[in-house]
Amino acid sequence: MKTKKQATIGHALIPIFVLVSSLFVGIVYLGTDAHIPILIAIIVAAAVGIWGLGYTWGEIEKGAIETIQMSMQAILILMVIGTVVGSWILSGTVPAMIYYGLQILSPGIFLVATAIICAIVSLATGSSWTTAGTVGIALMGVGQGLGMPAYIVAGAVVSGAYFGDKISPLSDTTNLAPAMAGSTLFEHIKYMFWTTIPSFTIALILYGIIGARYAGSQLDTSNINVILDGIAANFNISPILFLPPVIVIALVVMKVPALPGLISGTVVGGIFAAVFQGAGLGDIINTAHYGFEIESGVEMVDELLNRGGLDSMMWTVSLILLAMTFGGIMERTGMLHSIAAAILKLANNTGSLVTATILTSIAINILAADQYLAIVIPGRMYKDAYDEMGLEPRLLSRTLEDGGTLTSALIPWNTCGAYMSSVLLVSPLAYAPYAFLNLINPIVAIIYGFTGFSIKKQEPKAE
Repeated sequence: MKTKKQATIGHALIPIFVLVSSLFVGIVYLGTDAHIPILIAIIVAAAVGIWGLGYTWGEIEKGAIETIQMSMQAILILMVIGTVVGSWILSGTVPAMIYYGLQILSPGIFLVATAIICAIVSLATGSSWTTAGTVGIALMGVGQGLGMPAYIVAGAVVSGAYFGDKISPLSDTTNLAPAMAGSTLFEHIKYMFWTTIPSFTIALILYGIIGARYAGSQLDTSNINVILDGIAANFNISPILFLPPVIVIALVVMKVPALPGLISGTVVGGIFAAVFQGAGLGDIINTAHYGFEIESGVEMVDELLNRGGLDSMMWTVSLILLAMTFGGIMERTGMLHSIAAAILKLANNTGSLVTATILTSIAINILAADQYLAIVIPGRMYKDAYDEMGLEPRLLSRTLEDGGTLTSALIPWNTCGAYMSSVLLVSPLAYAPYAFLNLINPIVAIIYGFTGFSIKKQEPKAE
C-alpha cells in the first residue's frame, strides 16, 4: 500500500494556481464559462493527490462524491426554483410586482426610488443581471433626463439589484451559499436580514441626501411607460397576484421545509396562471420545464420576463457539481486544510474569522473573476473552522454572501462587473463609490464579527 504524504501549502497552491489562471484566461480573455477551466483544475488536483500525495483514484472519487452529496438539497431546490420562476411569470405575479414597483417614481427621491425599484424587481426575479439589463437601463435613461451623473444612478441600480439578488429565494447565489456552509435556505435568508437591511437603509439615506438637489427637476418617464404599457397589454394585472409569494412566506413562517414550500409556490403559480391569465395545462407544464417565453413587441419587457423553468437552472447545477468536485478532491487530500490552516493562524476569534472569509471572497472575485467561486471556495475552506469555533453554519453562509455576492459587481473584469458595465455603460470603477450597499454590507458584517452582534454559538452537540 502506498504511503500517503501530508499535504503542504506548496501542494495546495498548484491546483489553486491552475484554477485561478485558467479561470482568468477563460473568462476574461476567451469569454468562456467557468465550467471547463474548473474541470482543468479538477484534473490537476486529482493528479497532485494521486502522484504527489499517494492517494488512490477510488479515494479521490469518494471524496468528490461525498462532497457533491452535501449540495444535493441545494441542487433540488434550485431545480424547483426554476419552475417557481416560470409559473410566477406566467401567472402574472412577477409582472405585477414589476408593474407596481415602477410606479413609485418621484423626482425628489429618484435615487432612493431607483434603488427600491431595482430591489423589488430583483426580489421578484432573483436576478441582478436581469434587473440591471431591463429596468436598470430604463432608470439610467430617466436619470439622464434629470441631469444626474450616470455613475451615481448606476450605483443606485447596482445596490438595488444586488439587494434582491442577495435576499431572494429565487436567486442562485442565495441557494448556493447555504449549500456550501451546511445551512438551510430560509434560515440563511432570515439571518442575512441582520446585515443587509441596516446596510440598505444606510444606502437609501445616502441616496436621499445626494438626490435632494434634483428635487425640482422634471421627470421623463417615457422609458418606464414603455415597460408599463407592455406589461399591461400582455397580462391581467391585479394586487391579488401577490398572493403566491405571500403563501410561500407564510409557509416559511410556519417552518415548512424549503422544498415542499417552493413546490407549493409552483402549484399556486400554475393555478393563478390558469385562473387570471387563461393559461392551459400544457402552457403551465411547458413553462415550468422550459421557462416563460413571450414576444410582446417591447424588447425590454421580453428581456425582463423571458426566463425561468427547470432547464434554466442546469447551468448553475453543473457549475455546482464541478465546483464541489474540485472542493471534494482538495478536502479529501488535505490540500484545502493546509490553505485554511495557513490563513487561520491569523484568525483566532470570530471577528478575524469573518474578516478572513470576506477578504478571501473578495480576493477570489478579483483573481478568479467569478462570484460563484467566491462563494464555493471560501465555503469549503472555512466550514470546519466555523464548526471548531462553535459558530452556526448560517453565519458562514451569510458572510459568504456579504463578501462574495456583493463585491463581484465592483470589479471590472469579474463576470458581474463586466456585465453591469456593458448594460449600464458605466465602468465599475466609476459607479463603485456610489454602490453603497455593496460597499457598506461587508463592513457591517466585519463589525458584527468583532462585536458579536446577532451572532450566536451553536448548541453543544450531545455525545
